Amino acid sequence: VLDLSQNPYLVSEIPKDIGELGSLKKLLLQSSSFQGEIPGSLLGLHSLTDLDLSDNNLTGLVPKFLASSLENLVFFDVSQNKLSGPFPNGICKGLVINLSLHTNIFTGSLPNNSISECTSLERFQVQNNGFYGNFPNELFSLPKIKLIRAENNRFSGQIPESISKAVFLEQVQLDNNSFSGQIPSGLGFVKTLYKFSASLNHFYGEIPPNFCDSPVMSIVNLSHNSLSGKIPQLKKCRKLVSLSLSDNTLTGEIPTSLAELPVLTYLDLSHNNLTGSIPQGLQNLKLALFNVSFNHLSGEVPYSLISGLPASYLEGNPALCGPGLPNSCSNDYMPRHHSIGVTTLTCALIVLAFVVGIAFVVGGFMLYKRSCKGNDNEVGVFRSVFFYPLRITENDLLIGMNEKSSLGKGGVFGEVYAVSLPSGELIAVKKLVNFGNRSSKSLKAEMKTMARIRHRNIVKILGFCHSDESVLIIYEYLNEKSLGDLISSQNFELQWGFRLRIAIGVAQGLAYIHKDYVPHLLHRNVKSNNILLDANFEPKITDFALDRVLGESAFKSTLDSEGGSSCYNAPEYGYNKKPTEELDVYSFGVILLELVTGKQAEPKEASDDSLDIVKWVRRKVNITNGVQQVLDPRISHTFHHAMIEALDIALSCTSVLPEKRPSMVEVVRDLQSLESRTCIANLQLPSEGHVPM
Repeated sequence: VLDLSQNPYLVSEIPKDIGELGSLKKLLLQSSSFQGEIPGSLLGLHSLTDLDLSDNNLTGLVPKFLASSLENLVFFDVSQNKLSGPFPNGICKGLVINLSLHTNIFTGSLPNNSISECTSLERFQVQNNGFYGNFPNELFSLPKIKLIRAENNRFSGQIPESISKAVFLEQVQLDNNSFSGQIPSGLGFVKTLYKFSASLNHFYGEIPPNFCDSPVMSIVNLSHNSLSGKIPQLKKCRKLVSLSLSDNTLTGEIPTSLAELPVLTYLDLSHNNLTGSIPQGLQNLKLALFNVSFNHLSGEVPYSLISGLPASYLEGNPALCGPGLPNSCSNDYMPRHHSIGVTTLTCALIVLAFVVGIAFVVGGFMLYKRSCKGNDNEVGVFRSVFFYPLRITENDLLIGMNEKSSLGKGGVFGEVYAVSLPSGELIAVKKLVNFGNRSSKSLKAEMKTMARIRHRNIVKILGFCHSDESVLIIYEYLNEKSLGDLISSQNFELQWGFRLRIAIGVAQGLAYIHKDYVPHLLHRNVKSNNILLDANFEPKITDFALDRVLGESAFKSTLDSEGGSSCYNAPEYGYNKKPTEELDVYSFGVILLELVTGKQAEPKEASDDSLDIVKWVRRKVNITNGVQQVLDPRISHTFHHAMIEALDIALSCTSVLPEKRPSMVEVVRDLQSLESRTCIANLQLPSEGHVPM
């Protein structure tokens, strides 16, 4: 492996001598400011499996026969350069899995015969180029294809019905091309498809009634086409987050079944010929965007769809009426009884949950005390591994974990205790619940992997104890509380400089485990309650990578018990088979929104602002002067420009489209750049009474 990636100051041409490394298997030069042409000497790398030259300043053509000469090539990425010329011929010899040419200046058509050879291809990305001509139909029915991205080219042609054969297809993006024909009904048979985006094309005809039969379909964008007929019921689209059908010639009424889609957040039906009324049930959805402008709708607009959304999203429908609209309805009123009913029900459920929770905790504690009091044999079942000289026994740990030492927090994964060492120092011990069936050897290997992490913004793991039924993870102890505790306090008035420092620290910690630490790790439960603060407001991330300890099944079921709809979870959470960095990036974006707005991510009480923070912010920024309304008013106007820049970063991180989110490395760079341009001096640590900690 030759890895010279992530070296932005390495401005040079790719050395031709690399071609002499005949046994080289991986050449990783991405994001390193290489310039000039790709040397033809790379044809000599006959053993190469991975070639990543992305995100550089390379120019010229891809050397002729490069792709066809590297017969073992599996990963080929030359994206984000300035390469030109035709599509590399012979790129597929049956082995290539990832093919990425996007964001260059390639031209010409795609050869059908070359694409048909790509029998192992899973990811095909040619977006943002100058390709033209008929898009190869064979690509849509390759046996292993998962991702097709071809947006922003000049492709033409139709999507064949044979797309139904692509049984692993997850994403299709064809926006801003010249595709035509009808949307194939075969799409409804692809049960793995969660994103289909084909806006700015020339598709016509009706949307197939089974179009959204994929149980994981989340994002649909068919805007700016020539589609006609009625909008299908889409009843099976239970995972649908975003639906955009704007600028077509659709007719009929808005389907009432849209109100039954539990996670629908973005709905754009503007610039069509829709008639009838707006379904009352839509007010039960927490829509961050609802645009039905320029149709032929009539009747009363549900109040909750008027409040907090721009009036422009309803204009062009002169027969609509309601509070704040040009036409007042005869029975205008504020649906206060509905709100009261919802609030009463919510309070009742909260009280019930609290009582049940107390009973469960008390019962569990009594059982735990009984087990600890019992015989010595049970204590002996625990085995310990310490990565630091703690001088404490398993028995001492269990005795120290009692009601008095409980910190009263720890989240859904278990209780945390402050246990005193013989030296008088404190350690934090987390007892994990729902421990999966892991072998002692496997558990020890995973804990060692996590304990090797050394980063100023990540809580140290000092050791662990385990039995066949449970695991105790021993962390360094921080006397202060979490960022979540700080934000939820009534006197939260932390200066912008500290907030920015916290954001940068969290971003650096996540970037480290994503990219710098080997093996790369994911946190998978990023939220403000898992960000601990020291006395100087330096953040430390805890509860990271618990999936590696519990096992995937136990981790997922435990996390879901907290509520899969948590606003820290990205829209694709729950249907992505493989967890990704983008999930952590989204969660970080939510934390950054908390720091910018001073609001908790999830409201504790129902109100007009009871949307979660992402939806609330997106609604506000769509209104005139809405950006100023989301900034925490307790921060001096001096820092508003910097806060708006941070808000932009947060909105980018919380994009509904995973591929639109930046990496944590990019987030760190952007936040540090913002800090360097922000005049922050003489930060004063708040007094304990001023900001409860």
